[in-house]
Amino acid sequence: MSEVDANAAVDTVLLADGAKPAKAARREAGSSIDRQRKKLLIPFVGPAFILYTILFVVPSLAAVWISFHSWSGSGPMEFVGGENYVRVFKDPLFLKSFGNTLLLLFVVGIAIFVLAFAMSLVLRDMAGRKIVRSVIFFPHLINALVFGVLAGFIFNPGGIVNTLLGPLGVKEPPAWLAQENIFPLIMVTLVATTTGYYTTILMAGVDRIPPYYYEDCALAGATAFQRLRYVILPLTWDVFGTCAVLWTISSVKIFEIIWVFGGSSGAGIPPTQSWTTAVYTYVTAFSGQSTPSYGAATASAVISLALVSVLVVVLRRAMRRDAVEF
Repeated sequence: MSEVDANAAVDTVLLADGAKPAKAARREAGSSIDRQRKKLLIPFVGPAFILYTILFVVPSLAAVWISFHSWSGSGPMEFVGGENYVRVFKDPLFLKSFGNTLLLLFVVGIAIFVLAFAMSLVLRDMAGRKIVRSVIFFPHLINALVFGVLAGFIFNPGGIVNTLLGPLGVKEPPAWLAQENIFPLIMVTLVATTTGYYTTILMAGVDRIPPYYYEDCALAGATAFQRLRYVILPLTWDVFGTCAVLWTISSVKIFEIIWVFGGSSGAGIPPTQSWTTAVYTYVTAFSGQSTPSYGAATASAVISLALVSVLVVVLRRAMRRDAVEF
């Protein structure tokens, strides 16, 4: 007797005894669990949703509203429509800041993930990898301000780098903190301080791959690159996609390290060559050196938000893959 016939026979007996069929009982049990979940939805999710709405949704909507007005922070607002957006896109400082943001997003992002995958391949078979993983993750726990201040001490004219270059015969070391060099230095610092964080996440995905896949690669004589391409990358694609989204969001919000690097040069405000959209927004609204323009500042912030939203949607669609079960 097949399983279907057996279930039908059991349901017939249960019906004769006045009991509910097995399918109906399972359906009722499932609906009971659903009802319990619905009861817990409001008390558990409700407060978080209200708090998120007050702290994030309402200010975001208010920023969009302010971006269509001319406002100095006090007094009445004057509706100007899309004039602030036109002004922002015609501002060379914003275009430079927007370009720097894209450099951080793509150039620094590619460097981070190439190094993260390379480190994942090396650390997977390394003795004491748990200790190494903790060490490379540690920079992520330190505030970016610390790295900005530390870089100022290391790369200033009498800093550690120039002191070490002297005995090597370098009589005139580069002006590391010069305005034309400060942004590349920021990019290198971000790569050095962020790679360990994403390496740790990727290694967590690599660790869940069953060992027999690697054994098959070894028997087939696969190289490290082939193992990365045909085994590691396909089986950690969802983890890689999550890391890409996290970096996209983080790169657009980079602010502290740029501000501190600029302060280390003695100017107070970072040189315009190193500005990102986050710095542009802050200076436009809160610099204190000119009349605040909250309309233009919020227009810049809304553009950054739109950039993040579009890129996240594109990334999720481009990196969509069927789930691989193992």
